Amino acid sequence: MKITGFCPIIITRDPESAVKLFEDLGFEKRHTKTDIEDGANTNYAMKDANGNRINIASSETIPRDMSAVTINVDDFREAYDFLIAHGFTDPRGEKVTETSSSRATMLFSPSGFPVHISEHITE
Repeated sequence: MKITGFCPIIITRDPESAVKLFEDLGFEKRHTKTDIEDGANTNYAMKDANGNRINIASSETIPRDMSAVTINVDDFREAYDFLIAHGFTDPRGEKVTETSSSRATMLFSPSGFPVHISEHITE
């Protein structure tokens, strides 16, 4: 498994406010993905002039904002199996979010820290 990207992600019911905050800090939206969970969620990939990155994702199902680490990988299944073997749990029971350009899910470490793994699909 090769890690192809690594950055923080904020999951929130109010992504517009988080995006605005990071825009005021000098970040720019580089990519907006809207085909997540049948259009129910949106993900914004942002980057500043120094190359720092952050993702901001909308979710109506979380009780409060949360932060995690996004790890982009070249082999989703290998990354998933690796983390599960290291004690991570999948509260969604292996439900993977598939979009036109990625597959992803969030796993939780034994201490409860969330890690979002994602594989970009290229044709």
